[in-house]
Amino acid sequence: MKSGFVSIVGRPNVGKSTLLNSLLETKLAITSNKAGTTRNLIQGIYRDEDCQIVFVDTPGIHKPLNQLGNLLNRKAYEVTNDVDLILFLVDVSTGFGKGDEFILNRLKGTQTPVILILNKIDKIKKEQLLHVIDQLQHVFSFAEIVPVSALTGDNVTHLLGVIKPYLTNDGPLYDDETFTNISNNFYMSEIIREKVLRLTEKEVPHAVTCLIEHVEEKEDVTYIQALIIVDRDNLKKIIIGKHGQMLKEIGILARVDLEEYLHTKVYLELFVKTVSNWRDRDKYLLEFGLKEE
Repeated sequence: MKSGFVSIVGRPNVGKSTLLNSLLETKLAITSNKAGTTRNLIQGIYRDEDCQIVFVDTPGIHKPLNQLGNLLNRKAYEVTNDVDLILFLVDVSTGFGKGDEFILNRLKGTQTPVILILNKIDKIKKEQLLHVIDQLQHVFSFAEIVPVSALTGDNVTHLLGVIKPYLTNDGPLYDDETFTNISNNFYMSEIIREKVLRLTEKEVPHAVTCLIEHVEEKEDVTYIQALIIVDRDNLKKIIIGKHGQMLKEIGILARVDLEEYLHTKVYLELFVKTVSNWRDRDKYLLEFGLKEE
């Protein structure tokens, strides 16, 4: 059996987390149309009879505007050297832009093979796709070029076959019981954060943080208390909403996913807290895994 690490990189909103979920045929990473949704290095393990592939979903590489942006970029760059293969995603529906070029320039020094993944082919015509392939095959020494639709799953199985010859390790890297590197609490907090980002659209930035503060299992019900952290009072008001309606909607949608994940009924309590000072926020970021000690 061959095994290895494969990192998924690209600018924000090109579909990295959606591709990871499609490759694993399960929802592991949260998704939204908001830049910066993924903030940690999330590993998901694919296995079949002849291989084990550890996929690493990375934050979208972008021009950083704050401390969090710098940290996200650094996390993404960390996994471009110590892997067997890099999947570089481009959104063909929006075209190859300066953000994509910026990432390619950072990849030019790597000795790791890079496969260009042309994602969202369900949004363009075949003639447009052929034009994009012709345009991009000369901008970098790509090992392969693979068009896919992470959303529909089109050509994802073919992509797995393309990846396998690049795996360098003999034998499995993890036991059969290991599926991901993230904890239950982290995943549950991400489910809640996903609902916040989706329901508030552009009103609330990606810097919103969710933490699970307490989990208690009683018979067939799991009681969960979670904290939503923002850096401004006006964002707190948006998340709570008029008469608490927005917070109630967030809780309803999150509870559905949590019950599916935990296979029990869930009683979910949500609280919103404003922590404006970065020093005060450090303890939350450390617990969340976004800040290094």
